[in-house]
Amino acid sequence: MFRRNLEWRRTFSDFRYWSFTLATWIPALIFFNGHVGEVSWISGASMYPYLNTSFNDDLAQDMCWTSKWNPTGNLQRGMIVSFQYVVSPLFILNIVLTVGCSSPVHPENLVVKRVIALEGDLVFTRAPCPVPTVQVPVNHVWVEGDNRDTNKTLDSNTYGPIPMSLIQGRITHVLLPWKSSGAIRWWEFRGRTRVIKGRREDAPGWEF
Repeated sequence: MFRRNLEWRRTFSDFRYWSFTLATWIPALIFFNGHVGEVSWISGASMYPYLNTSFNDDLAQDMCWTSKWNPTGNLQRGMIVSFQYVVSPLFILNIVLTVGCSSPVHPENLVVKRVIALEGDLVFTRAPCPVPTVQVPVNHVWVEGDNRDTNKTLDSNTYGPIPMSLIQGRITHVLLPWKSSGAIRWWEFRGRTRVIKGRREDAPGWEF
C-alpha cells in the first residue's frame, strides 16, 4: 500500500513538473512564431513554377521559412510575402467611382504573393482588373502570383493593392523539397507585368 501511494505521488509530481515546463514554453513559442519566424507550407498553384515546382505532377507543397522579423522594413520589388487577405474598401470605392463596378469579396485567408510594385509605382494591370493602370498608393504594395495562368492566381489584379499593415512575413528560404532548397533569390526575379517605377512622394493617399 505504501509503495502504491509513493508511486502515485511520484507520477503526480512528474505530471505537475512537465505541465509547468510546457506551460512556461507556450508563450515563448507563440512569441517566436508571431515575431521571429515559422515554417510554412505553400498551397495551391499561384506561385508556380518558382514555388511548388512539382505542383502539376503531384500537388506537392513546398515547405518554406517565413521570417516575421520586421516584415515590411525595406520592402523590395520581387520579394515574396505572406499577408492576411482582406479586400481593400478604398480600392473598391476607387473602382466604383471610376468604372461603376467593384472587386469580388472573399473570406480572409493567409496568402503568399510576390511584391511587384511599391508606393508611387504605376502598374499596367491585367484581367480581371477593370482599369488599365493603377498607381500604388501610400503604405500599399501591388502583389501578384508567379503563375502565368491568370485563372490560377488571385492577386492585386482582383483585390487591388494591399495595405502594408497586412503583411505578416517574408518567405526567405525553401526548406523542402531538397532539390529546391535554398534562399529565395528575389533580386533575380523578372516579372511579366509592366511597372513604371515611381516615388513615394508622388503616391496617391488613399486615407480618410
